[in-house]
Amino acid sequence: MNKHRALYNTTVVALYNFMLAMVGFILCRIVFILENRHFFTDLSLNRLFVMFKGGFYFDLSALLYTNALYFLLMLIPFHYKEGWLYQKITKGIFVTINLAVIVVNLADAVYFQYTNRRTTATIFKEFAHENNSGSVVGKELITHWYFVFLIVAMGYALYKFYRKPHKSGKIYLPSYYLTHTVTLFVFVFLCICGMRGGFGRSVRPITISNASQYVNSPIETAIVLNTPFALYRTFGKTIFSVPEYWTDRKAMQRLYSPVHVPADTVRQLPLNVVVIILESFGKEYFGYFNKDVDGGMYKGYTPFLDSLMTKGLTYQYSFSNGRKSIDGISSVFSGIPMFVEPFISTSASLNAISSFAGELKKQGYYTSFFHGARNGSMGFEAYTRASGFTDYYGRSEYNNDKDFDGYWGIWDEEFLQYFAQTLSTFKQPFASGIFTLSSHHPFQVPARYKGKFPQGKNPIHKCIGYSDYALRRFFEVASRESWFDNTLFVITADHTNQSVLEEYQTGSGLFAVPILFYHANSGLKGFVDNSIAQQIDIMPTVLGYLGYDKPYISFGCDLFNTPPEDTFAVNYFNGFYQYFKGNYLLQFDGKKTTAVYRFKTDILLKENILEEIDVSVRQKMEDELKAIIQQYMERMVNNELTVSSNSKCN
Repeated sequence: MNKHRALYNTTVVALYNFMLAMVGFILCRIVFILENRHFFTDLSLNRLFVMFKGGFYFDLSALLYTNALYFLLMLIPFHYKEGWLYQKITKGIFVTINLAVIVVNLADAVYFQYTNRRTTATIFKEFAHENNSGSVVGKELITHWYFVFLIVAMGYALYKFYRKPHKSGKIYLPSYYLTHTVTLFVFVFLCICGMRGGFGRSVRPITISNASQYVNSPIETAIVLNTPFALYRTFGKTIFSVPEYWTDRKAMQRLYSPVHVPADTVRQLPLNVVVIILESFGKEYFGYFNKDVDGGMYKGYTPFLDSLMTKGLTYQYSFSNGRKSIDGISSVFSGIPMFVEPFISTSASLNAISSFAGELKKQGYYTSFFHGARNGSMGFEAYTRASGFTDYYGRSEYNNDKDFDGYWGIWDEEFLQYFAQTLSTFKQPFASGIFTLSSHHPFQVPARYKGKFPQGKNPIHKCIGYSDYALRRFFEVASRESWFDNTLFVITADHTNQSVLEEYQTGSGLFAVPILFYHANSGLKGFVDNSIAQQIDIMPTVLGYLGYDKPYISFGCDLFNTPPEDTFAVNYFNGFYQYFKGNYLLQFDGKKTTAVYRFKTDILLKENILEEIDVSVRQKMEDELKAIIQQYMERMVNNELTVSSNSKCN
């Protein structure tokens, strides 16, 4: 009896313990759904079954990677492994590594509300220069205290229900070693198949994009995936690969090209330019864009910006090109959208790049960028210097930590005042950008303003009110300066954030940000409802308005000189490309179109008209999107994000 047990019991026990970890991942998926239930409003038991079934393959792959060392220690063909000390160490390794990946999964259940996607390996580069991680995590632990108890409970369960092999009596060593060697090799084969996601030569290793086959909308891929898998699959991976949608390059470039060549007859207008990126200012927070909400009673949280909208030019349909701050800055300044991963966090960040500031610098403009966080935060300083901003003004240059918010940087009110005062010292014409930060988690306002701004229904609402007030004070000061009337202001947001209204929790609503052009005492006014605007349009629109006369690259269009029917927006959402044009939103998984919606009238994106839409309309949209994707990938891979005489793609 003991001999038989010695041959097989370590294998059975290892499989039993592995199933414990699998159960832990299933529980993490349930918690993930419950914590973010307001993002998943169209679930049914049948669809959940399909998603959990798909999730099994991703969980299996992730946990096989996680437990590779554990399986090796348990199945190695040496009888010494059955010793008490050896098994105690093995148990410690199993509990520690599996609890660690469970913690990662649960942490992402909280972080998901800010990014709406599973976290990938680029997060380590995005936050490499931050020194406030401890305080931010501590704040979240207080807010989500129940996760602490859940982690303790799951760790205890792993420890309590873990099984060790029964110690054998006398064993027949030749048989023992032979059987365990064969078992090890069979198990290695099965593990490799599980890691890859299936058997056979035709099976390609399972990747993040495979999650799309189990869902109906991009945001649901987060249910199918798990965060350890997303991290493992993106560590050290080549992010950008060139598809072969188009073999006829000339035809592709006739349909779409990011190369902008101004006409010889452009009239130059040497205005100053100030581009303001507001942290997390989604359209949902504006009364101006939501006049029909709550029976017309919705006020929003941006009284100043609502008033400024009436004095400038803005758009009913305007979108961000990403879901993170690091996506927004390159989209707004350089006209480069986020596809797959933020390019600033990849090796493509070493490519030669430009920006509206870099181009205007060629015309003699002084260029600068302001951000109140610690210098180096989010990689902004490196990016802005590389893209043509001459000087960087951060927390170090501000040089007064009495105004530090305790988490991210200098409060918006004080830093915007510093911005206004510093602009007045610059020689004209100048081009400057600023990125605010106070409307950021953990959503604090200065103590002196406690109770001043509407609390709203989400923690961010009072911060939106505060930053709107800070912007009002900036304009009060700036409007008295001599340079103000000679300045084009552009105001947008980096991305959206916490949401209450259902229409802002869809594939379109999650990217809905304002884009405002303001030039005092000019004809630049109106509310445009027949064009589609996006962040990557800002650079070409600004350069076009100023009469810039040199060729440059931007993936957007000049909104003031492009027919409304030719405007578009594009973004990447959990493995799907989204393409807005005319009345339609097309979702494309990289191989085929999976959905088409009338996004202007079907604001909740409930009716997929893929089978109803005219085939020629769908095909034209898909061809245009493929042209955008292919040229984007080519330029990333070939370092062709600026115009040069030897560029193959120009």
